Amino acid sequence: MDILQAVYLISSPSVDKCPLPDRPEYAFIGRSNVGKSSLINALAMNEKLARTSNTPGKTQLINHFSFRTRPEKDASYEDWYLVDLPGYGFAKRSQATRKEWSKMTDRYLTERPNLMQVFLLIDSRHSPQKIDLEFAAKLYQQQVAYTLIFTKTDKENQRTVAKNIKEFSDALLKQQQFLPQMIATSALKKTGRQKVLKWISELNTEFQNPE
Repeated sequence: MDILQAVYLISSPSVDKCPLPDRPEYAFIGRSNVGKSSLINALAMNEKLARTSNTPGKTQLINHFSFRTRPEKDASYEDWYLVDLPGYGFAKRSQATRKEWSKMTDRYLTERPNLMQVFLLIDSRHSPQKIDLEFAAKLYQQQVAYTLIFTKTDKENQRTVAKNIKEFSDALLKQQQFLPQMIATSALKKTGRQKVLKWISELNTEFQNPE
């Protein structure tokens, strides 16, 4: 997939303020410091696209990026949204603030009609974390389609990464019947980038040609 354009569009305080749901949409979410912005920038091949650390106010909102891509040579282009959602597990925020962000996110995940897939980011350097498993369980219970993206695979030896991914998969199978699609990534080395984009392209086709 070729990236023809990737631009920041808008930050919305609620799902009803989001752009018109006229194209497929993919939401990225995970714990704080999971590498969300870095992965978004790697997908876009633009290190300055998502600047969460420089604009902390936007991490509290539903952040839309507009992408235009070409799935293969001579194919027509595809327009889609990538959405950067506030991370969960905000240790440095008040309980009231965390509840408000959680309510906003829950409404978005269950009410956004063009949401094709949630990309749930998991830090591959760590053994399964309760908060990540709980969020995955919530998506499953709400019947929200999601893909697991394991980040920062370049920050740890591959044996440990493989062990952590397997342990997470095993823990997930204890709370749901089937495993979602899983992709290992490194924003630095661009590992998994084409797999993520290929999956998005397949889902774009599904959006355009629903059964």
